[in-house]
This record gives sequence, structure tokens and C-alpha cells, in this order.
Amino acid sequence: MVDIAIIMGSESDRSVANRVTGVLDGTDYLYDVQVISAHRNPDKLDEYISQSDSKVYIAIAGLSAALPGVIASKTKKPVIGVPVSAKMMGLDALLSTAQMPPGVPVASVGVDNGANAAHLAIRILDLI
Repeated sequence: MVDIAIIMGSESDRSVANRVTGVLDGTDYLYDVQVISAHRNPDKLDEYISQSDSKVYIAIAGLSAALPGVIASKTKKPVIGVPVSAKMMGLDALLSTAQMPPGVPVASVGVDNGANAAHLAIRILDLI
């Protein structure tokens, strides 16, 4: 059983994921790290979410950054989006992560700020 599911849209997001795990390694919370693209592997993403027992999701994605919103559309659990600076200094990913439709909330942290995503996940889990 994991507390936090960390999902990257691409292996190129690994450095941001390492910032997340660097913070989480100093806690007792368990996590799982996966590379699953919302665009290239939608069925795999559906399967992972439906079978996951995590309490919080951290979704790391650049460019169109669809991953956080797709995850949020498939679960009632908290989703934290981490936009990645792949293009346009991450502004495109930041806007994609923050501008979710009503009923599909995603908490967004700063561009490439995996550490803050971990800190936010910890705060959420500390309330449970």
C-alpha cells in the first residue's frame, strides 16, 4: 500500500520526480513512481488509477500537461500537478495544470517545483 502515487508523463520528467522523492525520502510515507503518458498510454493510466490504493496523486507533465487533469477526472482523491518547463519556460504546462474545469480540481505548484508538490502531499496526508 502506497500513500502517494507519483506519475510522470515522460521519462524526461525524471529530474522533477527526483525532487519529489528527495523530500518524501525524509518521511515515513510510502510512494510509487510510474511513467505513464495520458496521450500515449491512456489504457495503462486508467488501469493504474483504478487499481491504486494511494491517497494522493502527484502528476508531473510538460507541454500540454494533460496528465494532472486526466487523473483528476478519474479519481476523487487529491491530485497535485507539477508543470514542467519543457517549452515556453513552463507557462503552457502551468496554465494547463491550473485551468481545470469545474468539478475537476488540480492543485498546482510552481514550474519544476517537485519539492513543493511533496510538501503539499505531506500536509494533505497529515490531515488524514
